[in-house]
Amino acid sequence: MLTPFHYRLVYILVIAVFLSACRDEEKPIKPELTTVTESVYASLTIRPDSAYFAYASVSGLIESISVEEGDPIDKTAELMQIVNTSPELSRQNAALTLEQAQQNLNGASNFINELEEEISIAILKLENDSINFVKQQNLWKKNIGTQNDYDAKKLVYETSSANVKLLKNRLKRTQSDLDNQLQQAQNNYQNAITNARDYTVNSRINGKVYELLKEPGEIVTLQEPLAMIGSASDFNIEMLIDEVDIARVQTGQTVLIALDAYPGKSFKAGVTRIHPIKDESTQTFMVEAVFENPPERLFAGLSGEANIVISAKENALVIPRKYLTDQQQVRTNEGLVSVTTGLVNLDKVEILSGIEASTNLYLPEQ
Repeated sequence: MLTPFHYRLVYILVIAVFLSACRDEEKPIKPELTTVTESVYASLTIRPDSAYFAYASVSGLIESISVEEGDPIDKTAELMQIVNTSPELSRQNAALTLEQAQQNLNGASNFINELEEEISIAILKLENDSINFVKQQNLWKKNIGTQNDYDAKKLVYETSSANVKLLKNRLKRTQSDLDNQLQQAQNNYQNAITNARDYTVNSRINGKVYELLKEPGEIVTLQEPLAMIGSASDFNIEMLIDEVDIARVQTGQTVLIALDAYPGKSFKAGVTRIHPIKDESTQTFMVEAVFENPPERLFAGLSGEANIVISAKENALVIPRKYLTDQQQVRTNEGLVSVTTGLVNLDKVEILSGIEASTNLYLPEQ
């Protein structure tokens, strides 16, 4: 007669046989020889090359906007105009002052011409007075004439000579003053033009208007961006790299790109720039790359994933990572075997020693 003990023993034996049968039915896998790559994962965003936000140089009201989102734009072309009545009046006044200074210096009836004519007349008078004085001097040497005649001729000559010197000095001062006035007028005019330009927001590059952030009539300040401008044809890949991986990333490394807008397709790129400072808010570093084979159409803001290839090896013996235990062991027909690993990626690991390509592998027991 069977007792409860016998029933329990039979139950345990049945379970053992069942587990053994299941284990016998588990199909082993073998390592494979293939190319394995080790990479750093990153999320990515597509940005136009040379992209920047346009700001105003002055505060005020937006009077007009000359472009629309998506428009191509040339360098220095106007984006928008801020109300600028006062600067425009200042520019006009400065232009009038400059014109007057140019007329004073170079005009047909300017101060310089008048002084030069006075000097010419004074020189003629000096020559005449000099001749008269010399004649009187010669007569006086021959005791002809009086002392008063001689002194009078001499005084006239010396006065004429002093007058010529005075006029020449006045010409120099006037020339210098007019030159300075013209230079000041030119400076004021250029400053007025610059101030007027401050009220016009222009593009710094040839590119495209990607975003307008203000409407006509809105108030703008110096701290608010007005528009986003960037290249119309060239795009950069901006990747966020975890700080634990950044030391392994170098410029020139190959990047494999997967874009959400192009499912099932892969694109190659190359690392071009590593930003030297960490973003404290995300604890990541910004790394930029450029496409080698870009898609036909790209849009600012496209997202996706990237794998930066750190190293690659052909004919490597690899196994799925899930077949490797935390103790760096694999389960074989002979039980657990310790192995030495090499390159590792998201789903595969390279085995350097411990097993061969013909070794049967089983999933580790849980």
